[in-house]
Amino acid sequence: MIRLLALLVLVIPGFLAGLGIKLMRDMLFGILQPPFPFLWLQFLVGLVLFVGGLGFVAGFIFYRDRKNNKVQNRFKDK
Repeated sequence: MIRLLALLVLVIPGFLAGLGIKLMRDMLFGILQPPFPFLWLQFLVGLVLFVGGLGFVAGFIFYRDRKNNKVQNRFKDK
């Protein structure tokens, strides 16, 4: 049950990061998605989703590795 919850915690931000990439790609090709009135706004929302999702997944993995002592000495708690 715990592993399933951890998987969901990683899948949802990963999905949001993928959606962010899609929004930025669509802006590059000039495809405006329905909830956005401007292409630049679509790109900014996509960028925020991508950076936020990627940062959350990276932070989760870093926290887990730090807890299991699998990081370099400079990243260990003091």
